[in-house]
Parts: sequence; C-alpha cells; structure tokens
Amino acid sequence: MLSTRRLLLLGLALLLSAATVLVTQHWLQGQLRQAQLSARAKTAAPMTSRVLVAAQPLPAGTILKAAQLRWQAWPAEASTAGYYTGAATSPEQLAGAVVRTELTAGEPLSAARVVQPGDRSFLAAVLKPGYRGVTVNVSVSTGVAGFVFPGDRVDLILSRGFDGGAGGPRRFVSETVLSDVRVVGIDQRAANEKKDVVIPQSATLEVTPKQAEILTLVSELGKLSLSLRSLATPADGPSLPAAPTHTWDSDATQIAPPHLAAAAAHASRAPRPAAAPAVVVIRGGQASGAGTAQ
Repeated sequence: MLSTRRLLLLGLALLLSAATVLVTQHWLQGQLRQAQLSARAKTAAPMTSRVLVAAQPLPAGTILKAAQLRWQAWPAEASTAGYYTGAATSPEQLAGAVVRTELTAGEPLSAARVVQPGDRSFLAAVLKPGYRGVTVNVSVSTGVAGFVFPGDRVDLILSRGFDGGAGGPRRFVSETVLSDVRVVGIDQRAANEKKDVVIPQSATLEVTPKQAEILTLVSELGKLSLSLRSLATPADGPSLPAAPTHTWDSDATQIAPPHLAAAAAHASRAPRPAAAPAVVVIRGGQASGAGTAQ
C-alpha cells in the first residue's frame, strides 16, 4: 500500500514537471515571435522624412561648409522639431554658420546648436575657448587684394620708419609680429558663400589675450599687412614667431636689381633738407632760428 502511494506521488510530480516545461516553452516561443514581429515592423517603418546631419565630427566653433553636411533618412513617425529638414533648408544655406556645441558624425543639426551669421553671439561662437577677436584695418595692398577669406590663416607684418640720428637718412624696417593667425571675419562677414573677391576694409583675427595686446600696440606703430599662408600648412593655432625676423631697407637693396639698388643707395646718402627752426628769436629788426649764427 505504501509503495503504491509513493508511485502515485512520483507520477504526479513527473506530470507537473512536464506541464511546467511545456507551459514555459510555449510562453518563450510567444515572446520570441512577438519580438520578431516588432523588429520586422520597425524595419518596415516608412522613412519619408530626412534631416540634415553632420557628415564628420564638427568641433565647437567650426565654420560650416556644405561638404561637411549630408541628408539622412528619418522615420516618418519620429519628431523633427528643431531639426533642419529637406523642406526648410539646404546644406548650402547653412554654409557660413557656426557650430555652437560639438557634433558627432551622423548627429542631426538643430537651430539651438548652430549660430547663423548676423546673430548677436555669432563671433563669440566662432572663437575658440580662451581666444579673443581683434579687428585690424586693411586695404587692397595690405589685405592681399581681397583674396583672404574667413577661415584662412595669415601672418601679420609690421612696416615702420625711423628718423636717422644726427641728421642721418630715414630708415625703414619690416618684421613679422604674429604668425599663423586664423581669420574669423572679413569686414562684417564670417563667410563668403558666393566666393567673390571683395576688397576688404577690415579683418577680424582670432588671437590669444597676449597677442591681442601686441596687435593693439603694433597697429599704432606703423602699417600692418596680412601675409596669406598656404592651406597645406598645418594649422596648429596662433603663435609668436620662433625667432623674430627683421628686414631693413638696406637688406632689401642687397637683393634688388642693380639699378634699383643704386638708386636706393643714392637716396640714402642724399642729404636731408634742413628742418625749419623750431624757435625764432627776434632782436631788433633781425630774426634768427635757435642755434643759428647771428
């Protein structure tokens, strides 16, 4: 009798175990089937929208170019609020805008993360952290005839003259005062979408605080000229020349053609006209300059 009861209990336990296994397998198969159906539905979701995304990593302060942007398909049911869509803009229209915060490749652009030219905070967004924007006056000769555009890098050359001591001839010297400086604006433009050549009247440069002081000072000493650097030059940021270079007028005559060198040498030896007396002394009916014979 006892053994029969044990067999019944054992058989009942086996039946319950088998039923549990079958129920569990059925539930798992149902969950797997539901997951597969959801994945297929997502895959088949219509991609009728498209948004403008970064084609490459874009650090903060990057002046956008059309080639740095691309279109990307976007699910129709997903929100595009704040993004640039195909119906509203194009990569060419965003050329010249500035990235306010860093964008990774494939990340959508939004109005909150891009500063448009003309916005009040545009220049502040262009500058790298810790740098300053300083504007210098240029002309057709000092501004490379209008061939300098925002994003180019330049050297700044100062040219000035000195009065010769003891009646000597006036001397001239030029020197590179800043090297490899990024141009962030020409006149009040931070981009030139039409790529037209316009004679600028001013150039805004990105410099360190110390270089801003140097630039402000040397602009009062003489004439500043921009020297355009090649695009192939590594852009490591603004820096002072490793060794200051100077070119005197006498150095220029050594490399000039013979007839020009001779003319320059003759001009340097020519006596300067006597300066008008600074003080006039009147004695009786005679007038004489200070220091002249009576």
